[in-house]
Amino acid sequence: MTMKLVIGDITTLTVDAIVNAANKTLLGGGGVDGAIHRAAGKGLFDECCKLGGCEPGQAKITGSYNIAGVKAIIHTVGPIYKGKSADAQTLRNCYINSLNLAKENGLHSIAFPSISTGYYGYPLLEAAEISVKAVTDWQAENENYPMDVIFCCFHQGGYHVYQNVMNQNGGNV
Repeated sequence: MTMKLVIGDITTLTVDAIVNAANKTLLGGGGVDGAIHRAAGKGLFDECCKLGGCEPGQAKITGSYNIAGVKAIIHTVGPIYKGKSADAQTLRNCYINSLNLAKENGLHSIAFPSISTGYYGYPLLEAAEISVKAVTDWQAENENYPMDVIFCCFHQGGYHVYQNVMNQNGGNV
């Protein structure tokens, strides 16, 4: 089990699953959500229409459609940041529930964007700490299930924040 960090476009990675930082409708939006919907094509929108949305902290899985090198898309809805302790738990649940869904579907590699740190306003450093801790905890609890995790940052600033957090927590960069 590894934990790695990359900078780039999550839709170009070769992994079993990419995670979509979706909104509650699952029908597309801005940021990584819009990029994933554009890359996957109309089939993803059509499948998402049948899912009935998704609550914050939960996760749902779909096909990857036109995204080559990816078996599935896991959609999770992060919290809109309000500075409350419930925000941290909801964000943690996004990572844990996405990993559990990947495991339930026999997937062994997953790429996460920085959930809730764009339009939803979660402070990047705090979000990075929550995400790295959640993944580390999940891997420790599921040590017999190999899962390679990639944190995919879209810009250099995010990459450096995650790099520092992972280095402080003994992660592989």
